[in-house]
Amino acid sequence: MAVNRFIVIVLDSVGIGELPDAAQYGDVGSHTLGNTAWAVGGLPLPHLEKMGLANIAILEGVRPQFAPMAVYGKMAEVSAGKDTTTGHWELMGIQLDQPFPLYPDGFPAEIMDRFAAEIGRGWLGNYPASGTVIIDELGEEHLRTGRPIVYTSGDSVFQIAAHEELIPVEELYRICRIAREIMRGEHEVSRIIARPFVGSPGHFERTANRHDFSVLPPQPTLLDSLKAAGHMVYAVGKIEDIFVGQGITAAVHTQDNQDGVDKTLQAMRQSRERGLILTNLVDFDSKFGHRNNPAGYAQALVEFDQRLPEILDALREDDILVLTADHGNDPTTPSTDHSREYVPLLITGRPVKAGFNLGIRPTFADLAATIADTLAVEAPPAGSSFKSLILS
Repeated sequence: MAVNRFIVIVLDSVGIGELPDAAQYGDVGSHTLGNTAWAVGGLPLPHLEKMGLANIAILEGVRPQFAPMAVYGKMAEVSAGKDTTTGHWELMGIQLDQPFPLYPDGFPAEIMDRFAAEIGRGWLGNYPASGTVIIDELGEEHLRTGRPIVYTSGDSVFQIAAHEELIPVEELYRICRIAREIMRGEHEVSRIIARPFVGSPGHFERTANRHDFSVLPPQPTLLDSLKAAGHMVYAVGKIEDIFVGQGITAAVHTQDNQDGVDKTLQAMRQSRERGLILTNLVDFDSKFGHRNNPAGYAQALVEFDQRLPEILDALREDDILVLTADHGNDPTTPSTDHSREYVPLLITGRPVKAGFNLGIRPTFADLAATIADTLAVEAPPAGSSFKSLILS
């Protein structure tokens, strides 16, 4: 059966067990799905269960299936690092030999002095922190001084938080663009992130006006191949930011996971174009993984599972749905950062062999190679196609 369209939904940070090199990243014992399920006494995920999620790994409350409805397996990350950009790039066919730089002690004076001079105001912070914690710590001083709050994490990010009533969103974006130009060469972090917030001391809340200023992919990705062939590449969520718009034909940003599902469904129902719908659902990571909140993480998984029937019903006969992730972020470990993990791979649709076990794929890039092979476009730089294994 011919395939016209792939719908790939990246469940941001929903890892499924530590990679063999997890010790190099301080992530021994990380298992985002498994540990979350254990922490809450079992995950009620009936639709993911039917697809074969528990055939990939043992998960409390989720039963393995004798005849799962999806192709199932997991993928290993080859690229150095465990950040969002690296994971998504590898999913779309690029492997990185060198990780993006990290700043566990904050950014050096040469960077911060130039930053202060070019934005025309000082700064606060400059240390690794949870985004919600640091605005509670420094938000009042920020309102008093007008200085933006700068922080990083275990990922390669330069984050800038500012109150929307003090530094309007467009001005914050301008400040981020300045930081993006400063952070080049040896200091080229994967993302500069605008983190606007509102509220008063003790009641600050981040808004949905976050914006990521990423670096351009160093090589053409699957997205470029699809676009060059005249196919649709529809980006939902922060995908456009991660790829800096490269290889994307249309994009829409989202408020939260539910909005991301809504906009994915809208694209599935309204477009008949050949190509790819690529969605990132970020709440698992940003709202619960980084905040070490297994109960919230579990509830977000349940809420996504409840939307799966709608997604499956919206599939056309020549569609393939792929569910995967970009890294882990185990909310049960002391770390609040991403974790170096395998990612799940569930693939379904009329053209797919139900119940086939893909085992362990050696790189995320195998997904990109498979999509390129199936849609007959130029293969990305990395990855091996498993098309022949999964198409009926």
